Amino acid sequence: MRVAVLYSGGKDSNYALYWALEKGLDVRFLVTMVSENEESYMYHVPNVHLTELQARALGIPLVKGFTEGRKEEEVEDLKRVLEGLKVEGIVAGALASRYQRERIERVAEELGLKTFAPAWGRDPVEYMRELVRLGFDIVFVGVSAYGLDEGWLGRRVNEEAIRELEKLRDKYGIHVAGEGGEFETFVRDMPYFRARVVFDEVERIWDGCTGSGKLVVKAAHLEPKGGTR
Repeated sequence: MRVAVLYSGGKDSNYALYWALEKGLDVRFLVTMVSENEESYMYHVPNVHLTELQARALGIPLVKGFTEGRKEEEVEDLKRVLEGLKVEGIVAGALASRYQRERIERVAEELGLKTFAPAWGRDPVEYMRELVRLGFDIVFVGVSAYGLDEGWLGRRVNEEAIRELEKLRDKYGIHVAGEGGEFETFVRDMPYFRARVVFDEVERIWDGCTGSGKLVVKAAHLEPKGGTR
């Protein structure tokens, strides 16, 4: 089946892609929506420009759509991008957000496409640990929750980080996989990448008033890996 993967560059869209490739689906396109609204209800914003490097690392064509990020209108913007692609289904990284999943499914139904959300309903701790086991190199590029300070920006997701997130869940009620908007991630490497993304220049932006911040990657390059999957 020919599919497009909704691709933001973060952990969930990369897992969705990994799943699709493991299942033998014919991934024709990665679809990245670039939103002008940093508070978008639908789309990941931090470092979305780096999906071009990730697409090159994967050898899969990237299709970019642009939206002003207005609520509901941004869903129609996605529909306009998808209706121009010759695919039979779309794969999304939705994990727990009914808002996102319902709108993606509505667009797919209107276009006559099948939808797949392989991470939907997964236990967040088990899910995060699986990503680590699979060899995903994931870094935190945005934080916005009690207990997540500036020191988390640029930090790698590993077993230690997951254990700390579990403690913060118990203390503050955060979602361990960040589905409540607590954090954003970027994937520098995963099994199907032919090259890894290397950050050359980054800037940490921290707002002490809101207790939130982001890691802005200003320059990056691809570094070849030994062998291919």
